[in-house]
Amino acid sequence: PSLGPVTVNALVAADRVIVPVQAEYLALEGLVQFMDTLGLIRRELNPTLVISGLVLTMADERTRLAHDVERELRGHFPELVFRTVIPRSVRVAEAPSHGLPLREHAPGSPGSEAYVALAREVAERG
Repeated sequence: PSLGPVTVNALVAADRVIVPVQAEYLALEGLVQFMDTLGLIRRELNPTLVISGLVLTMADERTRLAHDVERELRGHFPELVFRTVIPRSVRVAEAPSHGLPLREHAPGSPGSEAYVALAREVAERG
């Protein structure tokens, strides 16, 4: 979420970037700012940087908000948005506090399965 020097340095050093977007309207506004920054980094510092995709995160499928944000995101970036949506999950949020990767903390949870699906999708795209 921060576009400070650490993030900028990471983008300068990277070949590709996966952009997580929370299922919230303010995240869409933040995405616009991020895309502007990404354009600047490409022009000035790293012309080979490619967006591998956008992934919708912390999505609560029960809410209209999550569906609206997903529709907007897919409408504006149809080729970039991954099929996989990461659901809002307490199990995902608590894994770091246990010092464990999610696949060890809650291997069968919907969030864990979604991240596995995302990894497969990233691999498919190359």
